[in-house]
Amino acid sequence: MHSNRRRFFKTAALAGAGYWAASTGALAASRASPNEKLNMGAIGVGGKGVENLNGIGSQNIVALCDIDENSLAKAAEKHPKADRYHDFRKLLERKDLDAVVISTPDHTHAAAAAMALKLGKHVYVEKPMTHSLHEARVLTELAAKAKLATQMGNQHHSGEVYRRTAELIQSGAIGTVGAVHAWSNRPIWPQGIDRPADAPAVPKHVHWELWLGPAPARPYHPAYHPFKWRGWWEFGTGALGDMGCHIIDPVFWALKLTAPSTIEAEGPSVHAETAPKWCIIRYEFPARAKLPPVKLTWYDGGKLPPAELAEGVKLPANGALFVGDRGQLLVPHGGGKWQLLPEAQFAEFKGPEPFLPRSAGHYADWIAACKGGSPAGSNFSYAGPLTETVLLGNVALRVGKKLTWDSAGLQVSNCPEAAALIRRDYRKGWSL
Repeated sequence: MHSNRRRFFKTAALAGAGYWAASTGALAASRASPNEKLNMGAIGVGGKGVENLNGIGSQNIVALCDIDENSLAKAAEKHPKADRYHDFRKLLERKDLDAVVISTPDHTHAAAAAMALKLGKHVYVEKPMTHSLHEARVLTELAAKAKLATQMGNQHHSGEVYRRTAELIQSGAIGTVGAVHAWSNRPIWPQGIDRPADAPAVPKHVHWELWLGPAPARPYHPAYHPFKWRGWWEFGTGALGDMGCHIIDPVFWALKLTAPSTIEAEGPSVHAETAPKWCIIRYEFPARAKLPPVKLTWYDGGKLPPAELAEGVKLPANGALFVGDRGQLLVPHGGGKWQLLPEAQFAEFKGPEPFLPRSAGHYADWIAACKGGSPAGSNFSYAGPLTETVLLGNVALRVGKKLTWDSAGLQVSNCPEAAALIRRDYRKGWSL
């Protein structure tokens, strides 16, 4: 499902405009007025799924799905009238379902989201939107064709800090931005390790085959489920995939980025099974209209930008630093306030009047979009290209070469072996 050049540039243009259209033909979109409640299903109700389920609690929760009986039982205590499922494919077959929230491990995001879109259901899916670049492109195109409301779960996109960041950068508060540094203190789970040699029995409360979903078969092990799957290439996307869609989001938004032209990675020897303990990824983006080229550098696993960039300033555990020709903007992730640097230079600074619409909240915006309202801020026309950019860092890391990216063709033009990391095969019985 590679896009031809014309289709890609149309998709990219729509993403830049924040495109979204309410559907008059989609089954789900026609069921509810702004004052009516939607029939919602939740796929994955443990971990992050608990928060996501609470976020849609104002609607009718009619279906719950999880491969873990314990997580499912806890969710059912709060929603006793909801039907329970272990296989999300069975849940999605329901005719009365308007929308679904997907909070599974990365490797099953796309399979669930694609099926939901094809069946006319609005979709909210956790970050990263997908496990592979090909999946991200497919979901972006499916969503545009279906004209359904979509949202990726990078919740800070709807917050004031990221919104104000975009306004400050776009109004020229620090001048022309030519470089950005973004970092995370992740991983906080094991990485750079071998596959377990033992094969303990599958716990009675876990449906292991359904947890594996489209991934290749392997024995159950607590090294994967719960939570620790993030570090394993077959299931997760490492620290970059986990946090990049959060921390790179304000960079992507404020600078109106689409796709990088080159990507280069640095780190310890990359393990075949798991992401490395740390990495540094260097992206180069071409000029966009009147905006100049930009270099974006990502750091994780304890690595940070050079100290002289923000001398005397304590960097947050997770954040981004925009470097302009008239100053710098430090943006923390997960709370706190942005800082204009050097502080003395901006002591009397008064920012521009707000010009971006304010959000009622990440879940509220998506629910309103499901009912025919304005597009959700991180709908798939925006979240798809963002996810592709983030995941390209992992491709560069794993092949060990500086990549030249052909976004229109969804391929690395100078590294044929990268193709195996752009699109993955699904296990029999699973499809995109």
